[in-house]
Amino acid sequence: MFELWMFYVVLAVVSVVVEMFFPTFFCINFAFAGFITAVIAFFYDNFYVTMSIFLVLSLISIIFIKRILEKYFKKVSSADFNEQYIGKTVKVIEPVTCNKGAVTIYDERWEARVKDETQTVEAGCDVRITGNDSLILFVEKI
Repeated sequence: MFELWMFYVVLAVVSVVVEMFFPTFFCINFAFAGFITAVIAFFYDNFYVTMSIFLVLSLISIIFIKRILEKYFKKVSSADFNEQYIGKTVKVIEPVTCNKGAVTIYDERWEARVKDETQTVEAGCDVRITGNDSLILFVEKI
């Protein structure tokens, strides 16, 4: 027969699976609350009480885990990117045109483009980073 604690275990497992497919750090809160509530429901078999505990734990988890995650996973702003990479000299690893190309910086491969449509920079040349658009670097030949 189905027991109440099993309901919370299933709820927690489904929340973990959903979090794996949609990594937003939101469903993990329900998984956390579900596992704790399952332990409580194992000893105290009252749906309304355990559901209240689940909802309170979910709310607390959402509030505190969000703050912790924001602290450790700061979003990199465009200004931070500019300070770190703009003006650096990098090596071209794939010929760079206005439509395609790649450079390496700190042993990482980055997509790169030149702004001038007529210009092509061959592989092996050094270029300077002049800007970025999301994950694409704009470069100019030195």
